[in-house]
Amino acid sequence: MTRRALRLSPVLAAVVLAGCASVAPDGLRSAVDRHTAPRLPADSQLPSTDSHAQPTTEAQIAQWLSQPVDADTAVRIALLRSPSLQAQLAQLARQDAQRAQALTLFNPTLTLGRFVNGHEREIERQLSLNLVQLITLPWRSRWQGWQLEQATLTAAQQVLLHAADTRRAWLRAVAAQQSLQAAERMHEAAAVGGELARRMALVGNFSKLEQAQELRVQHDAAAQLARARLNAALEREQLARLMGLWGPQADFALPDSLPPLPKAEALHTGTDAEATALRERLDVRALRRELDTTADRHGFARVGALFGDIGASYSRNTTTDRATRHDEVTRGWELELPLPLFDWGGVAAAGARAQLQHSSAQLRNAALQARSEARTSWLRYRTAWDLAQQQRTEVLPLAQQMQEEAVYRYNGMFISTWQLLAQARATTQAVATATEAQRDFWLADVDLQLALYSTSPGAGAASLSSPATPSESPAQGH
Repeated sequence: MTRRALRLSPVLAAVVLAGCASVAPDGLRSAVDRHTAPRLPADSQLPSTDSHAQPTTEAQIAQWLSQPVDADTAVRIALLRSPSLQAQLAQLARQDAQRAQALTLFNPTLTLGRFVNGHEREIERQLSLNLVQLITLPWRSRWQGWQLEQATLTAAQQVLLHAADTRRAWLRAVAAQQSLQAAERMHEAAAVGGELARRMALVGNFSKLEQAQELRVQHDAAAQLARARLNAALEREQLARLMGLWGPQADFALPDSLPPLPKAEALHTGTDAEATALRERLDVRALRRELDTTADRHGFARVGALFGDIGASYSRNTTTDRATRHDEVTRGWELELPLPLFDWGGVAAAGARAQLQHSSAQLRNAALQARSEARTSWLRYRTAWDLAQQQRTEVLPLAQQMQEEAVYRYNGMFISTWQLLAQARATTQAVATATEAQRDFWLADVDLQLALYSTSPGAGAASLSSPATPSESPAQGH
């Protein structure tokens, strides 16, 4: 009995594995959350599959929108409301269902037959099962688990990419709002100059050339204001789209200014940027898991091609003599083995080797790209901080000092009104330039975070193609 139990243990283990293949109730959202939680704002949540939680979620979003929306809040809303992100997570749940389906044994085949001649009646019963599918179930379970982990990492990349796109859109929307305010101030100064020039020309104190010059400045400022208004509206619309908002909800408020620059000691250091990218980036980890799966499947390629159609069947046939009513029962089993006369598995083995080389090359290329992007992103990040810091600590104070000096000289009647207005426009332009430099630093910070911990900063909102799922079961046979 003990020896028989040992012989049956692989079959029993396969049956148990087939019975354990189930679908994650949350669509693997908790697995994605484990990869993304350290890189997302606190209390961020992925959209739930529970329809009963929808009213609570909408109430929370309404509460967030009742106040000025900061960058973290925009990311939280985008994770809950974005249809594109929900589609990505639904795709992951579908892959989980495909994994469970691939690990479920095919139903056995029952063949029934009834044959009658002049003296006998024969009834055939045959039960067939694919042995290779049953025997290889433990290995296929491991491969499917690795492929699902790869798909989970790919979905986590999509989550972080969507969060990064939302943060970029928020930064651009707030910066565009600040630039619009600066353009309005410049237009007001130019309009004052144009009106003053018109009045002075009426009384003969201004030439037509001088009046035309001031009017040109006014028209240029009006055109710049129109472009600033359009840019602010477009950037705001882009942010609303990424957050999944429309209608009255899209009329949310934004802060008046961008976050302040961090101190020098709080900046990321580039000393271990490459090592961090190779260790933490989700796209590199996904390709590494793909290589593991391909390498593990490589040894089964030739065997699967040769013996993928092995089948076993059990028969019980009953023959009844119609004259004597005597039954004769025949029992037995059959084993179907393919004969490798034409296909010795060489083509399948060559294809498996090529796939292994392809996966290895992809991993090396991803590692090379990760190293390069980590270095270049850190350089852009550091340079953007230096430029923004220069604008904030040197250029802006200098522009303000020049503005104060122009006011003093105007009060002392050393400069004209036109010179004072020109200096006011220059000061306002300096404020707008400093805002752009501050925006560029925070955009570089988003790219650096992606390059170190997620995927290529240039991936943007483009969806990453999920890895192709190879045929998991050999050809069926009886």
